[in-house]
Amino acid sequence: MNTDDIVRTFLDFYRERGHEPITGSSLLPPPSDPVLFTTSGMHPLTPYLKGRPHPQGRRLVNVQRCLRTTDLDEIGDLTHLTVFDMLGSWSLGDYSHPQSLRWGYELLRDGFGIPREKLYATVFGGDEQVGPDLESLGIWRELGVPVESTRDENWWSNGPVGPCGPDSEIFYWTGDGPPEGSPTGDPRWVEIWNHVHMRLERGEDGGLVPLRQVNVDTGMGLERLASVLQGCRSVYDTDVFEPWMRVLPTLWDLDERSLRVVCDHLRSSAVVIGEGVRPSNTGRGYVVRRLIRRMLTVLRRDDDSRTVGDLPGELVGGSTVRGVVLEEERRFSQVLDRGRRVLSRPEFRGVLGDEAYRLLHDTYGLPRELVVGLLR
Repeated sequence: MNTDDIVRTFLDFYRERGHEPITGSSLLPPPSDPVLFTTSGMHPLTPYLKGRPHPQGRRLVNVQRCLRTTDLDEIGDLTHLTVFDMLGSWSLGDYSHPQSLRWGYELLRDGFGIPREKLYATVFGGDEQVGPDLESLGIWRELGVPVESTRDENWWSNGPVGPCGPDSEIFYWTGDGPPEGSPTGDPRWVEIWNHVHMRLERGEDGGLVPLRQVNVDTGMGLERLASVLQGCRSVYDTDVFEPWMRVLPTLWDLDERSLRVVCDHLRSSAVVIGEGVRPSNTGRGYVVRRLIRRMLTVLRRDDDSRTVGDLPGELVGGSTVRGVVLEEERRFSQVLDRGRRVLSRPEFRGVLGDEAYRLLHDTYGLPRELVVGLLR
């Protein structure tokens, strides 16, 4: 399946079960929202998870584009992305969490053709405030899917306060040979889908109270699912990244991880700039600036004879995005030149400690990650 087939299969499955498709929200939340970007499929639905009636009913499905910077240091591995699409389904006080798990297993097995023996589930094992999720444990055993209980790994929230609850995560075996071990002990088990029993709300004091209604919130990363269904080693080997992975190696001789970082940051920058955000030193603009400059640091480290201007326009995101990226590259070139001059001084030779990094940042405007890149 290509990604279009995957999206169509997902949406059709939930439509047949009474879910109304809703349009994915912008990456940019409304001004009243304190977060910089939409980080999950449920984020725009928070008022409805708290009980406000949704105009399209109590069963919803969509594809939501998300952006997360919390995983930035993991970009370049096999599964993490800065910008990604989330396949989501919701029950707003309608059907039960066990029903969601049964449907989820049905879609994976019959809709996407994933054999049962390649799946493993985890459930919430309980803590000081909430007891173990024995109901989900029983469902997975009934379906014949291996299951284990965890603690913090199976509790979901979108922040320190707000709607939350125990979740059940579904993992896929990516290793060679028959599946072995379990998700908590073997990284070859990769999470593909999360079903949250969103029935509680955490207050400022850390206490939990029941929500007005009991909800189900599921989220499955499209690119990660595509890597499973397309038999790819990583999300970067799927059809989503084919143009970047095909062209970039003809211009830069990058190792595998560096190639993935550049692909991710270039694609993510194009998406955010396309939403109207421009590079700056604060807020959303700083996220864009950081992505572009991290990408340029990798490229310049290996070959400074080429520029982003050598890339075909469609890989950068059109003329407007291209102009923004090229201008940021020009500004960054000036920063790099200044950084090299500063780092050539005697006091910055040898191994740098935290004090030196603070001085370079506060006095010369050189972030730690940029200094590390230059020293390489």
